[in-house]
Amino acid sequence: MFGTLIAMVCSTLCLWACQQDKAFTSGVKSQGREKMLTGRYEPTWESLSQYGKAPEWFRDAKFGIWAHWGPQCVPEAGDWYARLMYMEKENAYAYHNLHYGHPSQFGFKDIIPLWKGERWDPEALVRKFKEVGARYFVAMANHHDNFDLWNSKYHRWNSVNLGPKKDILEGWSKAARNNGLYFGVSVHAAHAWMFYEPAQGCDSQGPMAGVPYDGKLTAADGKGTWWEGYDPQELYAQNHPVAEVYSWEWGDKVSVPDVNYCQDFFDRHVDMINRYDPDLLYFDDTELPLWPISVQGLRIAAHFYNKSIRDHGENQAVLTGKKLSEEHKDALVCDIERGVTNAIESHPWQTCTCLGFWHYDRWVNEQDGYKTAPTVIRMLVDIVSKNGNLLLSVPIRPDGTIDEKEELILQGIAAWMKINGEAIYGSRPWKIYGEGPSVDKGDQNQTESEEQIENSYTSEDIRFVEKNGILYAHVLAWPVDGSRVVIKSLATDSPLYEGEIGQVELLGHEGKLPFHRGSEGLEVTLPAEKPNEILPVLKIRH
Repeated sequence: MFGTLIAMVCSTLCLWACQQDKAFTSGVKSQGREKMLTGRYEPTWESLSQYGKAPEWFRDAKFGIWAHWGPQCVPEAGDWYARLMYMEKENAYAYHNLHYGHPSQFGFKDIIPLWKGERWDPEALVRKFKEVGARYFVAMANHHDNFDLWNSKYHRWNSVNLGPKKDILEGWSKAARNNGLYFGVSVHAAHAWMFYEPAQGCDSQGPMAGVPYDGKLTAADGKGTWWEGYDPQELYAQNHPVAEVYSWEWGDKVSVPDVNYCQDFFDRHVDMINRYDPDLLYFDDTELPLWPISVQGLRIAAHFYNKSIRDHGENQAVLTGKKLSEEHKDALVCDIERGVTNAIESHPWQTCTCLGFWHYDRWVNEQDGYKTAPTVIRMLVDIVSKNGNLLLSVPIRPDGTIDEKEELILQGIAAWMKINGEAIYGSRPWKIYGEGPSVDKGDQNQTESEEQIENSYTSEDIRFVEKNGILYAHVLAWPVDGSRVVIKSLATDSPLYEGEIGQVELLGHEGKLPFHRGSEGLEVTLPAEKPNEILPVLKIRH
């Protein structure tokens, strides 16, 4: 009954969204410059739910690396700079005034020409990421700052016209395919309408009180400036009242984008899909972009799936969304930002996270704030045991390089993956995902944020996967006292493992390990020499 109610609500919202699109038709500057490719999928949730589950390549890959790189990296001051620089109480506002000037005179549009990417070598970076162990690579197409990182036909504020004067997506896509990696793109720009709203404001106190920021400037204001001929409203999208609240969802008290904004979003991103043919499309949105106020996100999804079938065959595309209802998990792959599930999910899913902040932040480097290689590996192991993938963003400096501390972290990940990758790639969840204190404490039906994921694992914390009839036990920490590991789930009276255990090996170590299987569990004696410093992986056969 609950599922029926959800379906009725979604159907009503979809009908309302279609009516909204039609209601705004009067005065629309474009009735669609790009066309949705027709085929099996139509722009409805019911039709998209034919998708079912992610393709086998995605399930086998397990680990991807992401480049969260764009003009917001220029200040090296962290995430959401293009919004926070217009908010008086934020550190980014003070930083901006100190380094660039007041946002009435030097807005985010003026940051863009400072982004040069002069040392960017996509081939070398992607080759490095492959060596680390990534099986797919994801590039950012745009962020909430609404700046397109390709030669966009419909958006003049792009990286070919301005900033580095390069087609960033073309560089990344060629490098990914040259290195045999699946290629993905992430799209974040649907929320620019709300994201830039602080740019409509002004200081509330001080010598510049009441002086408007640059958020309402138009093309007519550009005469004699570096941006003459460019319309700031194409970037900022602020020809509308400020909303009462800022919300990730298009709910009450949130300013609703007009139909032109939604149509432009469709045109830009269908053009991008057609040009770069991504294997994976990541939307930084609740379910789909602009849903439920517009059907354009559904139309992009249908186009993406239909194009993939036409060009690559059945079930090869991956399309991710966030905060998916159970009903919509048949239509998209669920992405959990900086979090994990506490259970094996029936549908393949993905965690996206970052070594530091999403956009490069010099302070994180200076304060040793990056995730360590052991933290990343433990997250990966935990996620894979629950039928998930890990997409790890590596912050890139404005010049297109990564820093020396990130280099060392990636080397640590690569060393572990080289020895233990067979227990990651192509694996599938076992009957249970794990055992130990970290399992006992959790509610199996909830998700937890990254802040709740502790690194206080012990050798009692174990995660399981299987592949080709072999059980792999990832022990999340080396034993502190002695060399004994006990796996309780493999006790002689356990229904989880039928038949005899014939041998136990340690990946990276030659030869079989001594073991005893009793009523308390499978007791394994580890060698004195560790094949890696992060965590041991046991290979268990009949």
